[in-house]
Amino acid sequence: MRANVLKRKLSLRIKRKKRIRAKISGCENFPRISVFKSNRTLYIQAIDDVKAVTLAAADGRKLGIKANKEGAKKIAAEFAKLLKAKKIEQAVFDRNGYVYHGVIAVLAESLRENGIRL
Repeated sequence: MRANVLKRKLSLRIKRKKRIRAKISGCENFPRISVFKSNRTLYIQAIDDVKAVTLAAADGRKLGIKANKEGAKKIAAEFAKLLKAKKIEQAVFDRNGYVYHGVIAVLAESLRENGIRL
């Protein structure tokens, strides 16, 4: 029973992800910021979809950050520094099928507070 519920949740997230990705794309000056959230940590990267290249990335494991709201603020601040070093001021936010609530919402708001226009 539990496995069916998990499969259903994952399939719904993947459907949302495909629907979102059909509408957004990033380029070198206006990259797509993609977020992946596991139960333990967060991963975030800026992607140039035209060249299919990752411009910047932050790994929550390497930074010792957990997948909670405080961790989302820390990783967003660190990621904003990386983007500013590459002279990227604005981007498209790809929530990767996750609901814009909780950790994902805090991450986006923290990026905005650190000077990245989403």
